[in-house]
Amino acid sequence: MKNNIFKIASLCSLIMTTSCVDIDTTPYDTDTDLTFWGKPNAAEIAINTCYPWLTNPHEIFYRDAMSDNAYSNKSDASYPAFIGNGTFTVEDGFVRGVWSGRYGGIRLCNKVLDNIDKVPGLSETLKKQYIGEAKVLRAISYYELVIRFGDIPYFTHTLTIPESQSIGRTPKETVINNILAELQEVLDNDMLPESYDANNLGRITKWGAMGMIARIHLSQNNWTELEKVTKQFMQDSGCELCSTYEEIFSPDNENSKEVIIDVQYARSVREHSNVLDMMPPTMGGYCVVAPLQSLVDDYIMMNGKKRTDDGSGWTLAHEFENRDPRLASTIVYHGHSYPGGSPIDTESGRDQAFTNGGATPTGYYTRKYYDYNLVAGGNGSGLNIIYLRYADILLMYAEAMAEQNKLTEEVWNKTIRPLRVRAGFTEAGALDFPSSKSKEELIDIVRRERRCELALEGLRYTDIIRWRIAEDVLNGNALGKYTGESGSIMMNGYRIIEKRKFDKNKHYLWPVPEAERLLNKNLGQNSNW
Repeated sequence: MKNNIFKIASLCSLIMTTSCVDIDTTPYDTDTDLTFWGKPNAAEIAINTCYPWLTNPHEIFYRDAMSDNAYSNKSDASYPAFIGNGTFTVEDGFVRGVWSGRYGGIRLCNKVLDNIDKVPGLSETLKKQYIGEAKVLRAISYYELVIRFGDIPYFTHTLTIPESQSIGRTPKETVINNILAELQEVLDNDMLPESYDANNLGRITKWGAMGMIARIHLSQNNWTELEKVTKQFMQDSGCELCSTYEEIFSPDNENSKEVIIDVQYARSVREHSNVLDMMPPTMGGYCVVAPLQSLVDDYIMMNGKKRTDDGSGWTLAHEFENRDPRLASTIVYHGHSYPGGSPIDTESGRDQAFTNGGATPTGYYTRKYYDYNLVAGGNGSGLNIIYLRYADILLMYAEAMAEQNKLTEEVWNKTIRPLRVRAGFTEAGALDFPSSKSKEELIDIVRRERRCELALEGLRYTDIIRWRIAEDVLNGNALGKYTGESGSIMMNGYRIIEKRKFDKNKHYLWPVPEAERLLNKNLGQNSNW
């Protein structure tokens, strides 16, 4: 079954990267409805085609370039650089790609749900499981749409072409309530197993459904409900943190107990090469997306202090010493290396920052998701792409408690402390609960912890949107590394990468793509677009 997933996923990935799938596109996954659903393996094939639409490396690796974590100099319309600097329009290619891709995934899930009763010989157990998988995967796509666009077309059956050209938008709150109710139905009816055998790794589990309920509540700042679901998850799921931070993304440690939802890849079967977009030329890469100084600056010191705090011990001359160990696991700076590799020289040679030829545009490269197999002998990586992991659940619980002024030492020791122990902190100032801090200071600590633990995993943009701080962190100069130079492209010795703009009256929601509005006059448009 795993080979079938990979084969069908590879076909769908090709389609995803070469075309946009509109709501009214003729299905490519069937012979005809009259023949396809009469096959005994039709349900398995159909549900497998839904999985590539969960997410993909292109989306995950580039998402942080829409935030203050990273920058992309890739100006192709299918990349999010224009969202990051605030110049995107109603005709933006990345925005339309998200809209089209997500509705393509929804359409495939609806096809499964509309037709699964026609499949001969399908056991009730598998039927229930496939229905659960389809409902969760559909909910994920609706979640990804609603947090970007607000009100959206919402439907739970396969639309006819006339329907797709006339359907209006459903209010955001209704969509949220509906997908939460459907996910809860999946849990209440035990539609999904808690785990799978080796031939079915990557399928949505009961914990994947529960994790999505948590993520949706997080996106809406529903702190009471978020507290309940994450607490239950921590008590019942059996999920665990990997023993070290770097293990999470190692090719040798895939499908660990920390992973809740991911997209499966395998060398020579289904690969991706987007990781090369973050790596230096001497490692076979061509860097077009790179970390910003803002992210580097937010990693705390080993003593638990921010680098700007009195007594932190930070100096510019030794800026990477005694820092949160996750910094070195996530980012490659001058003199640092990839696992088993030689130090990277960002000040001269082919990897020199701010030069042409695929070198970093910010002074930094990405270390997370490094696959040694990629450099050793191929153009593609087989690393799975993680969509949701257990560390995120712990951070959601910590945030819910902090926002309710309930972040106690007991909660800290279940959430922030184990993450820092795993990262490699040893000093009491970093590990012990900061009991003297105010509610607002504890919220700030949790938010920073979230940023650094989950850096470059595609979550920062969603966080700054829901925290309503995007106008604070996405306006002004985006900076690269310190060089000490002066001039019009410098700011206090740091290289200015680009001027960014975020309009708080407009950019908290993306525009409905103009191409979609030409097809459907009932879609309307978000404010100020």
